[in-house]
Amino acid sequence: MSKQFDVVVIGGGPGGYIAAIRAAQLGMNVACIDEWKNEKGGPAPGGTCTNVGCIPSKALLQSSEHFEHANKHFAEHGIDVKGVSMDVARMVARKDAVVKQNNDGILYLFKKNKVSFFHGRGSFVKAAEGGYELKVSGAAEETLVAKQVIVATGSNARALPGTPFDEENILSNDGALRIGAVPKKLGLIGSGVIGLEMGSVWRRLGAEVTILEGLPTFLGAVDEQIAKEAKKAFDRQGLKIELGVKVGEIKSGKKGVSIAYTNAKGEAQTLDVDKLIVSIGRVPNTIGLNAEAVGLKLDERGAIVVDDDCKTSLPGVWAVGDVVRGPMLAHKAEEEGVAVAERIAGQHGHVNFNTIPWVIYTSPEIAWVGRTEQQLKADGVAYKAGTFPFLANGRARALGDTTGMVKFLADAKTDEILGVHIVGPMASELISEAVVAMEFKASAEDIARICHAHPSLSEATKEAALAVDKRTLNF
Repeated sequence: MSKQFDVVVIGGGPGGYIAAIRAAQLGMNVACIDEWKNEKGGPAPGGTCTNVGCIPSKALLQSSEHFEHANKHFAEHGIDVKGVSMDVARMVARKDAVVKQNNDGILYLFKKNKVSFFHGRGSFVKAAEGGYELKVSGAAEETLVAKQVIVATGSNARALPGTPFDEENILSNDGALRIGAVPKKLGLIGSGVIGLEMGSVWRRLGAEVTILEGLPTFLGAVDEQIAKEAKKAFDRQGLKIELGVKVGEIKSGKKGVSIAYTNAKGEAQTLDVDKLIVSIGRVPNTIGLNAEAVGLKLDERGAIVVDDDCKTSLPGVWAVGDVVRGPMLAHKAEEEGVAVAERIAGQHGHVNFNTIPWVIYTSPEIAWVGRTEQQLKADGVAYKAGTFPFLANGRARALGDTTGMVKFLADAKTDEILGVHIVGPMASELISEAVVAMEFKASAEDIARICHAHPSLSEATKEAALAVDKRTLNF
């Protein structure tokens, strides 16, 4: 006997579980299907973000940052610590505990909002009267019928051609989060978010880290001035980043991994490491969805084709998050999940892609929203720029972390904020003010006129806004 629902969400990651909760809040009878398992085989909703992405990586970054502070920075505060050591097993256990707290929190939210949860893989069976028949393949097989379906199946790590992940020597983000001991030498292919964050974790703990990047520029999506500042900081820390490389044959054995590559000068090189993390992007996850059974249209990348409202080629079927176009960011997926639930309810859900913030949680942190200076130049937009260094910020001095700057880009005629770019302490938190300002189409002058608490890092935001008009007060 099939179970009937107004909405069934396939996937319990940030886009899926948020869509399910919002639809339930709007009075719909909702189910969410998710197949993630914990080590005991129980449900572990939260998707890649919670299980092998955003949450566990931040836990490891926090632990490794504490270790580095104790080793290198406590002394300047008058704190003498001797014999500091890292118990990697305990660090990983703490990370796992943080993940479980988030898994359990989502299950609690489902109960609180009366969302029916089914543990297993969800797939299409056929179109049914008034909707779609879906199968849940798990410990207990279930058949559900939904008037509306939201697909939120996320993405998978992209492997190098001919070099599959073994999660022992050649690691995806999953294996990178489960390394049991500090490798003497660690290699990474890809200097994006995952590469820089995981490289930072193990570099702090004592690994010799080399990052190989195929592109000739560092962090090409980031404002060039900000990227250069970040690169200088990473170089000082000892992260070795080689740009413009072409990776060749990769050999994995008992002694580790050997990577043959050509450097930017065209010279043949070999890198021998204990572990290799491959972070060259992600691919939409439609495996096992049985999209062909109902004629759900996919593009050449395997992503589900949707319009601006996240509607698919089928009536009553929607898709959000990493499995559709747009940036593969957890918060983008959440916003789309909310918007789709509201559209199903007859409301006007909205996602503004121009004000989605980006963050890299390294030290220094890198965060931005809106367009970069190079994008504005390419688009022929007349703009004004203003920067303010954390070196001149009192709170940053007190923290002992004065690396980086805040940069504002504003329209030359209207002064509307077109982009804000930050490299420095707590950039991930500071960027929210810029997102709010841009959502309300604020001008740089608006931020410059707002009173910011003293001493605070946010004063650097105010000063950068003042710098657009060349009238900083503290630099």
